[in-house]
Amino acid sequence: MRKIINQRERHPDPEILEGFKSLLKIYSPSCVVADSQERAGVMRSYIRPLMTDKRFVGPALTVRLEPGNQVDCLDALSVAQAGDVIVVDAAGETETSIWGGLMSGLCLMKGVAGAVIDGAMRDTDETRALGFPVFAKAIVPRSTHSPYSGRMEPIEINVTIQCAGVVVNPGDLVLGDEIGVVVVPLEQTAEVLKAARTQAEKEEQTRAKIREGKTVEELLAEFGRL
Repeated sequence: MRKIINQRERHPDPEILEGFKSLLKIYSPSCVVADSQERAGVMRSYIRPLMTDKRFVGPALTVRLEPGNQVDCLDALSVAQAGDVIVVDAAGETETSIWGGLMSGLCLMKGVAGAVIDGAMRDTDETRALGFPVFAKAIVPRSTHSPYSGRMEPIEINVTIQCAGVVVNPGDLVLGDEIGVVVVPLEQTAEVLKAARTQAEKEEQTRAKIREGKTVEELLAEFGRL
């Protein structure tokens, strides 16, 4: 069996990360960031939030599990840092939960910002009570075989994965809100942040013009888009 646990070598610039955190205060930050990347980096719509009042952004700690032989991903906690977003490629499996309430509680204690799972979770009542933000494809009571077999492998941590149609590298920025999840490649974060700030400001100006009674034609003439 294979177990790979890498330390993350790629880290976002602290100022840029703070800039993205400030975007969480605007309307629809996932939409603004997606538009700022020309629609790239958007995870598929089946990835849904357990709670719609939670938003997060942080560097990806990636996890890849083996299809049909999925184990608990507790090993991610050995390298998780405060502010990380744990992103799990669980092969889109919907009948085996790889995340539960105890994992949510452990992540909360470590300061993990949130989790995104291309697969299933359970213990939604506990996770909701904890207030820990999780996005998942499905919810199902069945656990992994780890509690019965005792095995914690195969698992790969901090490797390149694909989650809900998006390639995610360790350290890429992951932003989630009630609308969905978008990923920003680490190398593009400065450029995307600048574009997102510009768009957010333009949208706020547009809202002000709408309140003033401007027509669609007038808005398009001034801003070029809605």
